[in-house]
Amino acid sequence: MQYEAAMPVPIKISFSLRSTRGGYSKAMMTKIISLILALFLSITALTMPVSAGARRDGPTDDQGNVRADVQKGKVKSLREIESAVLPRMGGMQYLGPEYDSIAQVYRLKFIEDGRVRFVDVDAKTGKVIRQR
Repeated sequence: MQYEAAMPVPIKISFSLRSTRGGYSKAMMTKIISLILALFLSITALTMPVSAGARRDGPTDDQGNVRADVQKGKVKSLREIESAVLPRMGGMQYLGPEYDSIAQVYRLKFIEDGRVRFVDVDAKTGKVIRQR
């Protein structure tokens, strides 16, 4: 007995946006409006700035402020602060500094035994204000 391969039967699929009455169906209109709204929102999101406060250029940024304050002699440089504080921190690993131009305070970050430690230093005098 020999088997013959069955011939595939073509299936015709028709798709139309229009309903049988000639207009658009309610479900299709909802899909179209949703698509248009999604496109509009994505285009709007792409053209908006990321954040108004995320990028600070010019003299308002803390790095620019500390540079200007050091040049005027109002505060000590980061090198002076680090050379006074780092030797006193024992075996802690130094992560880096931050500067608060309003309070004129350097915050030095350290890590010890998996915990982050902060040392706040007065930028004018170089004295440690607080450790936590």
